[in-house]
Formats: sequence, C-alpha cells, structure tokens
Amino acid sequence: MSREDGQTRIINAMAPIRICDLGGWTDTWFAGTGAVFNIGVYPYAEVQIYARETPPGQDREIAIHAENFGDRYVLDPGPIEYDRHPLLEACIDIMEIPENLSFEINLYSSAPAGCSTGTSAAVSVALLGALDLLSAGRMTPHEIAATAHRVETEKLGLQCGIQDQICSAYGGICFIEMFAYPRASVSQIVVANRIWWELERRLVLVYLGRTHASSDVHKQVIAGLEARDSDKSVLEPLRRAARDGKDAVYAGDFQALGRAMIMNTEAQEQLHPALVSDAAKAVIELARAHDCVGWKVNGAGGEGGSLTILCGPEGEKKRRFIEALPSLDKRFRVISTYLSRTGLRCWETEA
Repeated sequence: MSREDGQTRIINAMAPIRICDLGGWTDTWFAGTGAVFNIGVYPYAEVQIYARETPPGQDREIAIHAENFGDRYVLDPGPIEYDRHPLLEACIDIMEIPENLSFEINLYSSAPAGCSTGTSAAVSVALLGALDLLSAGRMTPHEIAATAHRVETEKLGLQCGIQDQICSAYGGICFIEMFAYPRASVSQIVVANRIWWELERRLVLVYLGRTHASSDVHKQVIAGLEARDSDKSVLEPLRRAARDGKDAVYAGDFQALGRAMIMNTEAQEQLHPALVSDAAKAVIELARAHDCVGWKVNGAGGEGGSLTILCGPEGEKKRRFIEALPSLDKRFRVISTYLSRTGLRCWETEA
C-alpha cells in the first residue's frame, strides 16, 4: 500500500497502560460486584493506520505490522481468521469498517508484553479507537472500553475483567465500581497538582524480567471462586483496598495509600500463595529495607510480571532502591512511567 499516495489517510491513536490496580479480581463475572482503583501511565500503546479507498478492480487489502514482534502480514480475503495475532485480528473483525477501504495497521508499545500492566488492553483500546475513525459515527471512551472487553470475552473466549480496558480508555487515576458485571461506573480522581506530582515522583514500576501469562494457579483460583457455593468473602479485602486507595489519594495521604497497596497484595496471597511469587517477595523485602511505604503485585499476580512500588518521601532512598534491584536478579529493571492525565487519544494527520 503506497503511503505517498495523496489520498491516503493517516489515523493515530494512543492509550495508556495501567499500574497499581487495587481491587483486581473483583472486576470479573464470578465476583458479581467489584471496586477497582488504578492509575493510567505512560508508556502508551501506539497505533497508526494508513487507509485509502481500494482502487476499482482490485481486492481489498488489510495488512498488520506488529512492530514489537517484527511481524508484518496481509490478512486473507474473506472471513478473518484469528490465527497469528488473535487480539488484533478480533479487533478488526468486531468493527464495521467500510468495505471499500484498504488499510495497513502499525502497532507498537515500549512496555514489555506480559508485564501485568494491561498492555494488551491498551493495544486493543488504541486499535479500536483508530478503527473507529474509519467507521460511521463515533464511540465514547466507555463504549471503546466495552468493545475491547467484548473482543477478549466474546470473540476470543478469554477470562477477562473490565478494569484494564476502562483505565486505558479513560486514563488518569480511576475508581471503578462494578455494580453488575460487566456494567460499571467510572470516576476519575482529580487532585491538586502537588498531590499528582508527588505521587508520580514516588511510584516505581519494577519489571521482573519474565513475561506473565495466565497459569494453572489462576485457573485454580477462578475455579474456586466460580463454584456456586464458594466463599466470595475472600474478595472483600480487595474491594476495601480499592476504596482505601481512592480515599488516600484524595487526602494526599501516601502512608495510607501504601497501606492499601500492602493490604491488596496480602489479599492476593490469601487467594493463592503462588499469586505473590518468590521474585516479587524479594523485591518487596528490598523495598521494605529502603523505607518504601507500599507495594502492589500488578495484575492477577503469579510468576513474572511486575510490581508497583510506592517509595517514601526521600528521593535518595528511592534511587538507592532502584540501584540495588540488579543485586537480586540482573533481569529486574525499572520501566520509566509518567502519570497519564488523559486516556485514549485519536486524531488524523495530514498525509
């Protein structure tokens, strides 16, 4: 597809990933109701689409360039098969894009895949937002988030909560109340700049150097919670951690936010001990030794993935903690983050 053609449209979209997801596990169908506090951050997932009308007499062409994987391919004509990058292919399939358009999609994220920061949700939200500009009408951020959730649950048949897609669509500091799965209300926590800046300064995202993927442990937890007579009271500390986190940020009380993060991580471990891995525990002990005030195993927990660390007020101690991480494991590293004041952004560039 020629990108120099004057008739080519260039569509751009960006969506943040999320960290510090207090209340995760309660945003699922088996939880019934839930509360989640999370924070949208850079690095964004980025999408560009190069679109043009298909010339008369030619077949429509849809190409995907998954830049992080070094993979570029053209989808077969006819019904879309979910065979190479199912999430991307399902996003294209769910949208009603005019049949006369051919397009190439380029996708990129500097956050590692499997980092437990909702990267796949950010990619799907950004992709759906970009595709929406090619479709008739416009979807709201909430509709984009709901569609991204449907891609995973309906198109791909995956177990999936609602929080990642919502955070990517809305950005900022979110408080999500799920009143009947998957329906939820979303509130963005607006605070004074001094609180925003201090929170941004104190947060550290530690990647454990191993890709996280759903495991047998997650299946065991889900099987236990979805049973008809299961004791779902084990989820209540997670809901409480989300509410405590919201209240703490509104108050600018970082010690209270740290306690909410710790409460959430301990509640994850109560669901199953393996949800807080040995690698995560080593990072937590190092954080404790450097007077950090909070830690949260991101996502559902388990092997690999990442942690959100909330450091104390002294910048020197934060830097010493970061410098000491390789002493635990050379694969451990910090991913630079900045709080995202906005969520999904979509716009068209003049070719």
